[in-house]
Amino acid sequence: MNQYSVILYYNYTPILDAEAYREKHHLFCLENNLLGRIIVASEGLNGTVSGLKEDCDKYMNWLENDPIFAGTNFDFKVETHEKHAFNKLHVRVKEEIVNSDLPVNPLERTGTHLEPADFKKMYKNDPDVVLVDMRSNYEHSVGRFKGAITFDMDTLRELPDHINEIEHLKNKKIITYCTGGIKCEKASAYLLDQGFENVYQLHGGIIKYGLEEGGEDFEGKCYVFDNRVTAEVNSVNPEVISKCHICSTNSDQMVNCANPECNEHLAICPACLKEMEGACSTECKEHPRKRPYNSQGYYSKQSDNYTAEFGFKSRQRTKVNIETF
Repeated sequence: MNQYSVILYYNYTPILDAEAYREKHHLFCLENNLLGRIIVASEGLNGTVSGLKEDCDKYMNWLENDPIFAGTNFDFKVETHEKHAFNKLHVRVKEEIVNSDLPVNPLERTGTHLEPADFKKMYKNDPDVVLVDMRSNYEHSVGRFKGAITFDMDTLRELPDHINEIEHLKNKKIITYCTGGIKCEKASAYLLDQGFENVYQLHGGIIKYGLEEGGEDFEGKCYVFDNRVTAEVNSVNPEVISKCHICSTNSDQMVNCANPECNEHLAICPACLKEMEGACSTECKEHPRKRPYNSQGYYSKQSDNYTAEFGFKSRQRTKVNIETF
């Protein structure tokens, strides 16, 4: 039974006191048994959380009714799961809710939002459309839209280094996409600043497109930032596009190398993963710090006796000590 929900969301709304809001947010998640990763910044909020369906419903209602976000839309992407998709709860304050360093403000200007149905219609029927993937290498290596342009980049910070690759397409209709839509808010704004005139973005990203339109023409799986590692998106015409890093057979099992000093995100088939004991190479297999074989290929950071409550109280004690000092 899929009694749990996994929620992906973001909201570009100014938060005047990010640290105070972080404390309130962390406590609410703690009291409602939610786990996940949440980023608070002066520009807004970004999170992926998991919990029992009723707890997640309560969380979404709490966010939507917070005066800070009055008049805004969270556009939650909700997937079902059989258990928690996270082992821990982290609520952190950062400079941006998605790392980019791009000199843009999505509240001032951004690409035209396309709902999944409109995106599908435009993508499949307009010959003047070009899809541009705004995700990192390891994300689009395991799944991407058919015919999309991808960049050889590790983070969105590197986007300015790749603009020259699409300069010749300024007369085209550019549709940007990413996992949940958040990167495209800034990426599409940056393209507009660089002289691209017809810029769009898939609202809600790949996940929403899969939930609402069946994910047609998304090849492979979607990389996600939780214990699942990848998620099924295409229920219409699915296809495996990634190959095993070791034997080159088709495989969409995305894993982390068992050697923590490597920790590369790679596609490795189940047979090779078992043979290599979770490692991506002989060197990593023989490395003295190699973690135990995990058939899922996912290794979360280990913290002895960690609980979400312990993490909250530990932070509170640290804050008091700093203020006293």
